[in-house]
Amino acid sequence: MAERKVKLMQGNEACAEGALDAGVRFFAGYPITPATEITETLAARLPKVGGVFLQMEDEIASMAAVIGASIGGVKSLTATSGPGFTLKQENLGYAAMIEIPCVVINVQRGGPSTGLPTLPAQGDVMQARWGTHGDHPIVVLCPSTVYECYDLTVKAVNFSEMLRTPVIVLSDSVVGHLREKVVLPDPAELSIINRKITTATPEEFLPFRPDEDGIPPFVNYGTGYRYHMTSNNHDEGGYPATNNHQIADRLLRRLHDKVENHRKEIVLTEEFMTEDAEVIIFAYGCTARSAYSAVEDARQQGLKVGLIKALTLWPFPFEVVKKYGNRAKVMIVPEMNLGQLVGEVERALKDYPAQVKPLNRVDGRMITPEQIIATIKEVI
Repeated sequence: MAERKVKLMQGNEACAEGALDAGVRFFAGYPITPATEITETLAARLPKVGGVFLQMEDEIASMAAVIGASIGGVKSLTATSGPGFTLKQENLGYAAMIEIPCVVINVQRGGPSTGLPTLPAQGDVMQARWGTHGDHPIVVLCPSTVYECYDLTVKAVNFSEMLRTPVIVLSDSVVGHLREKVVLPDPAELSIINRKITTATPEEFLPFRPDEDGIPPFVNYGTGYRYHMTSNNHDEGGYPATNNHQIADRLLRRLHDKVENHRKEIVLTEEFMTEDAEVIIFAYGCTARSAYSAVEDARQQGLKVGLIKALTLWPFPFEVVKKYGNRAKVMIVPEMNLGQLVGEVERALKDYPAQVKPLNRVDGRMITPEQIIATIKEVI
């Protein structure tokens, strides 16, 4: 019989639990509001399961250590908030270029700079996608409940291992500090993905030669294989090819394609009362909680309102949004920023009659169901 655990758990604690159940055995980082509980939990738990916890000197070194541990074959994770996430960007780009699995949890707070250290925001949506320079692939998952903090952290580790790429869990201080009853699965029930290991001999092995799925098999450092890695544009042997335009083009397109080709698995959404909806709310993170309540209230008032909740922000769920381009009159996008993901919704609906209405708040407080209801009544 599977053993399910019923707990009253905080969102940040659920992220740590999900990481452990997914097989993470290395963490590098240090406390930062409002992500500190992830660090504290893993500092206590990792040594008990044979893992390693390192408190690093800064966020740059933390990201580098996570990459190094993953190169050695260990599932690795770090956690931070806005200012620290900014410092991780250069090494995130390095991980994307050399195709190293790793997970970064960013529990968002108000910014820019130190901003509103203890208050919620959703201002890192575009930084999560484009924070590091260049055309890099990225997967970004976004929880709105404590259980999703657990579940999406497990999925983040799996996607990272499957695709050989960094994955970001974009939480926020409301969800991170919220406590809810959760029913956690028996870890033995989880579907766990481990990185694909080469079957080639050391003499045959090329570290960046992809299989048919566009993803190169991996070899852990220290297992008898000698190979080269560089952050420069490189050939299949891992050596710089910065003056070979054909190789450069092929590599960057492959890095993107290996994510795009798995959209069905990694683009996650939920829909609520959308079948006959004339107004659709597109929401994510803590704002999706207010949106869910607003939909229930609107339905009680006889208003045909539905919700699309995005669990994956990047790649953006264009197909789901487009599905309602002819069926809904308006799509409302509430965000605790001055408009970031609304641009993607507008892009998805540019050829459809549905109108797009942003709803924004940046004072460190949540968007309330009442604000969403008021916006609904403005547009119907």
